[in-house]
Amino acid sequence: MSRFKISAALWDRIHHFASFPQTGVSLQQMVLFGQHPTQGTLLKASQFLSEELPIRLSHRVVELESLPDGLSKMPSINKVKEWYAQSFEELITHPRPKLKPDIEELLRVQSSQNQHFPSATPNPSLDPLMHEGPVGSNLVSGSGVYNGYGNGNGVPVGASTAIPGTRLRIPIERRYFSPPPTHIVYPPEVHEYNDQFTRLLQNIKKRHDPTVTTVAQGVLEWKKRQGHGRIGQNIQEWLDRFYMSRIGIRFLIGQHVALNTLQPHPDYVGIICTRANVHDICHEAIENARYVCEEHYSLFRGPPIQLLCPKDLTFAYVPGHLSHILFELLKNSLRAVVERYGVDNEDSFPPIKVVVVEGSEDITIKISDEGGGIPRSAIPMIWTYLYTTMSDEGLEANIDSSDFKAPMAGFGYGLPLSRLYARFFGGDLRLISMDGYGTDVYISLNKLSSSREPLQ
Repeated sequence: MSRFKISAALWDRIHHFASFPQTGVSLQQMVLFGQHPTQGTLLKASQFLSEELPIRLSHRVVELESLPDGLSKMPSINKVKEWYAQSFEELITHPRPKLKPDIEELLRVQSSQNQHFPSATPNPSLDPLMHEGPVGSNLVSGSGVYNGYGNGNGVPVGASTAIPGTRLRIPIERRYFSPPPTHIVYPPEVHEYNDQFTRLLQNIKKRHDPTVTTVAQGVLEWKKRQGHGRIGQNIQEWLDRFYMSRIGIRFLIGQHVALNTLQPHPDYVGIICTRANVHDICHEAIENARYVCEEHYSLFRGPPIQLLCPKDLTFAYVPGHLSHILFELLKNSLRAVVERYGVDNEDSFPPIKVVVVEGSEDITIKISDEGGGIPRSAIPMIWTYLYTTMSDEGLEANIDSSDFKAPMAGFGYGLPLSRLYARFFGGDLRLISMDGYGTDVYISLNKLSSSREPLQ
C-alpha cells in the first residue's frame, strides 16, 4: 500500500486547525445528550465531530512533526503522523449534508439559544494553569453566529471579528448539547449523511488501531539511534499527552458509532453504561487476569484473588476503560506474587485483595499484593513508558509479534496507560509500595461524571 503524502496545502490546513483549542466533554454531558437519539441528535453530533476531530488530529500532527532530538524523523513516528494527517483530510473534505433552508434555520436558532445543560468541570489531573477556562467561557462576541457546521474551515462564523491572534469558539453547550426538537421530520439526506459519516469514523478508527504499538516502535527506533537507556522527561510528557488525546479521540468516535449502530439498551448510552456494576467488572477482570497468568506460567491454579465489593454498586462509566485498568494492575500483582514465591509453590501463594469502597465523590478500588514490593529508588521509573527488565531487542520482537496483546509481557506500558485511563474522566491511579512485602494500588474513579477530558 502506498504511503500517504502530506502536501503543502494540507499542512496549511493542519496548522490552521491546530490554532484552535480543543473542546473537552464530560460523561454526564454525553449521557444527557445521547439518551434518546434521533436523526436530529445524531446529525448534531456529526456536526460537532466534523469540527472537533480535525482540531484534535491537527494538534497531534503538528506535535509529531516537531518532536525533539530527531524523534520526529523515526519511520514509525512518520507513519503515525501520516495516519493522523490522512484522517484529518478525510474529515475536512467529507461532504456536508444538503438541508432545506427551514431546517438549516431551525438548527441555527437552536445553536444560538441558551440550553440548561450542566457545565463540565476542569479535570483535576491537569495543572490549573493549563485549563482553557470553564466550558462555555469562549464566547464569540459581536455579530458572530455559529451555523451548526462551522464554515468548512473549522472557524465559527464571525470569529474573525475577535481580538487578533486569538481563536474563539462557540461553547460546547450550544454547539453539541442542545438537542434539536423531536417533532422535526428529517429528509432521507440526513439519514444518508449520518450513515456515511459513521462509516467514515469506523474506517478512521480502524486505521488508528495500531497507533500505540507503532509509537512504541518509533520510540525504540529513536532509543537505538540515540543510544539512550531511558526516556527523558520531555518525551515522557509528550507520550502522556499523545496517548491521552488518543483515548479521547477513540472515545468520541466509539460513542458516535455506537449511537448510530447499536440497538437501544436501558443501561447504555452508546458505549457509556449508566449503571456500570463495579462488582461484575472487577470479577470479570479477575477471571481474565488469572486465566492469562495460569496460561503464561503453566499453573494449575494461580494466586487467589479476594474481592470485597458491594454487589449493587453502580455508576456511569465506560466499562471498557475500567476493565483495561483492572486487568493490567491485576496482571502486575499476579506476576509479582508468582515470581516471588515460584511456580512450584502454588499452594503457598498469598491472596491478592481487591477492596472497593464508595465515597461522596469517588469510587476507590484498592488492589493489594504480597509480591515483594518495589524498591524506593525504582518508584519514579514505574510511570515511564517502556520501562521494563526486557532488552530493547526482546521488547521490539514482542511488540512486532503481539500487536501489544502478549499476556504477562513487560512492555512497560501497563501502569502509565492505566493511569491515563483513570485520569481521563477525573479519576487517578496511585501506587504505594512496601519494599520486601508488597504493593498497594489505588484507583480513584469520579462517580459524579462531571469532569471534562484533560485535553492539552
